[in-house]
Amino acid sequence: MIEYAKHIHQSYPGTSIILESHAAVDVHEALPFPVYAPSPNQEEATASLHDKVDLVSTLGGDGTILHAAALFATTHDVPPVLSFSMGTLGFLGEWKFHEYKRAFREVYMSGAGAGIGAPGISAADYTPAAADLTQKSNGGRTPHERTALPTGWSSIRGKSMGSARGARVLLRNRLRVGIYDSAGHKVSASADRLVPADDAVFAMNEVTLHRGAAPHLCMIDVFIGGRFLTSAIADGMIISTPTGSTAYSLSSGGSIVHPLVSSLLITPICPRSLSFRPLVLPANSPVTLRLNERNRAGEIEVSVDGVSREKGLSQGMEVRVWGESIKDGTGNWTGGVPSIVRGTVGGQDVHGEDHWVGGLNGLLKFNYPFGED
Repeated sequence: MIEYAKHIHQSYPGTSIILESHAAVDVHEALPFPVYAPSPNQEEATASLHDKVDLVSTLGGDGTILHAAALFATTHDVPPVLSFSMGTLGFLGEWKFHEYKRAFREVYMSGAGAGIGAPGISAADYTPAAADLTQKSNGGRTPHERTALPTGWSSIRGKSMGSARGARVLLRNRLRVGIYDSAGHKVSASADRLVPADDAVFAMNEVTLHRGAAPHLCMIDVFIGGRFLTSAIADGMIISTPTGSTAYSLSSGGSIVHPLVSSLLITPICPRSLSFRPLVLPANSPVTLRLNERNRAGEIEVSVDGVSREKGLSQGMEVRVWGESIKDGTGNWTGGVPSIVRGTVGGQDVHGEDHWVGGLNGLLKFNYPFGED
């Protein structure tokens, strides 16, 4: 982290570095320049991060990326995420740490197409101001808040500097999650207080209902588009995004879905009936999971991207989930988690190459024969 921070400060002096509080305490004495940390107050920290962060960079595994996405779980606009894989088994980290100079330069110096192989723009369409994704001045405002010229991430989203740039943006869908009491009132994801109806929590991977420490199976009523599907009797239920299809859902027997497929998955966890199979639905399908009043335990656990709700789901309460819209009425990209992915191999442009396929082979050993090296 110290090496990375020094490089950014020396090569891009207009960039301010914000670290999480515990990381800032650990490394600030080893750095010859100031770094910043959010407020200890959670609400103030969340608001400041949403207002001031233009680029997120993670060092770690998939859990680190999920933690970074969770910092923006209550906002529709998530800054680009540049991830360096330093964990064990990781599907989301595209870059190795030794590539940090090239990777950061690619992000800092250009916009990138939403999706793999998106059309680019010529160098004549590019202005130097558009290069600065992270610089902040004038009271913390970003460049695109000070001028009408094409500057900042929002004005160059969906574009690139042409085939010379290797970095691309993969826009990962999220789930929009709401928890409701037995009377139909929306409650907080962390407590039982009522919240405004338009208050949203987003999940990058999955929403999980699980029996927890209770010895009995859950009885969960499943509704799709307002229509009753079944009463599931199982250890729990998972609703995941395509990104989350290689996480808990995969371990529970769910399908593997490409991240560019606009969909959501319903996966039962150890169901009593072998005929209850995983489902893949359109992303705009509203799904409701309601704890049946005949459920033997008083409540079950609810978690969003692995973070458990302080109080579980009681009988009659329900979780409503639907896919986040990533395009507005004019066709512009909005929402989602823009993840920086590589676009070249060996210096050669490979527009359209699907690194997700390589990940299946490299990480899962997909269809690899047993007993062979």
